[in-house]
Amino acid sequence: MRKFLVVLDDSRECLNAIRFAAMRASRTGGGVEVLAVIPPEEFNHWIGVGDIMREEARERIEAHFEVFAKWMRDKQGVDPELIIREGEPVAEIMAQVRDDPEIGVLVLGAASDKKGPGPLVTQLTRNAGGLPIPITIVPGDLGKDRLEAIT
Repeated sequence: MRKFLVVLDDSRECLNAIRFAAMRASRTGGGVEVLAVIPPEEFNHWIGVGDIMREEARERIEAHFEVFAKWMRDKQGVDPELIIREGEPVAEIMAQVRDDPEIGVLVLGAASDKKGPGPLVTQLTRNAGGLPIPITIVPGDLGKDRLEAIT
């Protein structure tokens, strides 16, 4: 089964990327894999404190994921899979794409402010030639109705 890989983070545009991935998966019989990356700089503390912070980060990610997962299951009939990796976000996204041959499309949300599309979109589009799959970039300010119409 072809899977849509979408990145879960705290950005506003993440919501549209997740919606798009779930709608496309639902309409094409695919799956959704949600990847959250915990950056290494969050744990540069004493070992015990770093372990506690790492566990708290995982709990936050799992709670955040469950909100989206419930919507995907209830509204789109898609049961997403959560993957949590630790490291530099771009390197971990590229590694996940290489590690899972069922991933067919990487879906990213683009910020709509004047600062640009966001660091992930900027960095990953620079590396797009090295990916074995296409990238779909979803505008962060695209409305739900428009998303439904194009998926």
